[in-house]
Amino acid sequence: MTETISGSRGLSIEEPLLFEQGSPGQCGVDLETPPDLPDHLGGLRRRQPAALPGLAEPTVVRHFTRLSQKNFGIDSVFYPLGSCTMKHNPRLNEKLARLAGFADVHPFQPESTVQGALALIDLAAHWLKTLTGLPAIAMSPAAGAHGEFCGLMTIRAALEDRGERRTRVLVPESAHGTNPASAAACGFTVDPIPATSRGRVDVGALKAKLGDDVAAVMLTNPNTCGLFENDILEIAEAIHGVGGFFYGDGANFNAIVGRVTVADLGIDAMHINLHKTFSTPHGGGGPGAGPTVLSDALAPYAPLPAVVHDAGGFHLVEHAAGSGLKPCGRIKGFHGQFGVFVRALAYMMSMGADGLRQAASDAVLNANYLQARLSGELTPSFDGPCMHEALFDDRFLKDSGVTTLDFAKALIDEGFHPMTMYFPLVVHGALLMEPTETESKETLDRFIDSVRGLAQRAKQGNAAEFLSAPAHTPRRRLDETAAARTPELRWRPEKKV
Repeated sequence: MTETISGSRGLSIEEPLLFEQGSPGQCGVDLETPPDLPDHLGGLRRRQPAALPGLAEPTVVRHFTRLSQKNFGIDSVFYPLGSCTMKHNPRLNEKLARLAGFADVHPFQPESTVQGALALIDLAAHWLKTLTGLPAIAMSPAAGAHGEFCGLMTIRAALEDRGERRTRVLVPESAHGTNPASAAACGFTVDPIPATSRGRVDVGALKAKLGDDVAAVMLTNPNTCGLFENDILEIAEAIHGVGGFFYGDGANFNAIVGRVTVADLGIDAMHINLHKTFSTPHGGGGPGAGPTVLSDALAPYAPLPAVVHDAGGFHLVEHAAGSGLKPCGRIKGFHGQFGVFVRALAYMMSMGADGLRQAASDAVLNANYLQARLSGELTPSFDGPCMHEALFDDRFLKDSGVTTLDFAKALIDEGFHPMTMYFPLVVHGALLMEPTETESKETLDRFIDSVRGLAQRAKQGNAAEFLSAPAHTPRRRLDETAAARTPELRWRPEKKV
């Protein structure tokens, strides 16, 4: 028997949409007829009922419980999504973030009542400055791209203070995709730099584009191909030689934290994704935090507010007057993502400097283990060892009738979240895998066995089973192109889904 009468399969329950389950008159609670509104509020009463389904409470609870069971998350299975660091986050950090006084702190409280919160921000900033070797930091950026924007704002402010109007920012092809957007948002013209066959910045091409109109170069290191930019010192010297600044994208700092001092690389500004390197669950838009460390040359231009400490305690500097600072402005309503600061500091203090170094080492070890074990069946995009993520292309699927997308869909049936597909764009049919430091060898071996097995099936001419994958999920394969081009954004009672 292939199909059940109900459409359900065991605990995988088939059910209609909430709107299709609704019945007029059903409600989770009984409400008295609402009283008449005062005359000045009478215009607020609905002239027709809200377009919401009538549902009993058990129906609602069961529906959302089932949805939660269909979600894929790091707490259930290995999540090898490349360039996102979807790793296990210690529950200790969550417990501390929920402590009274941390969880319910409010930005409008008097400074005297939030001395502990300000001290925590200051201590987290100290750790981040120590780990990078840079003397200043802006804690307020709310995410990685926001940190990029912050760094470029300080660069623009520094240039304007020097009386210079530089217009170009050099962005390598191997940088994160938000880099050019951040540069453009700050009013710069983006000038791309190609990569070499080794997956790194073409230093010759970069030097050929240098001039007195170049404000900065933005470099992701390790880059989006999972490789360390080993010409970084030469690049730093070249950009500084023409009076520009070096922006380092620190999204992949988790691969080098504790092992490389950022200041020694010649970097002037770098954002740090606390939600990747320092343990905060992320995805779906947040929460995140992207503090930006700054060199001496950029420190005076950091955005406000900033936490300072004197004999009277901790204070927030809200205005530049009398501070000796020349801030680029304000980039956030308040001082930052405080709950993320709590988690990050808990992680850093519990791990210690040696633990952070070990975590980076394990992340690199796990990625190279994946690359070594999968290279026999898949095609690595570049020669040599990788850093925190292993990158493959689709050459191993040539003439099989199977695409990168088909391969990823089949991996869902094996119980794994797919790797990142078709990114970075510099690699055709890319499959980017980041195992992180929190996965065991046993978990990686199970993943490797599944990936190798699927590659063998594809090469043996079993394209049909890939084209119909996934077959064992609550929803089968969808037409993603049609969904993107003609989305159903409004429920229509007459239309059954």
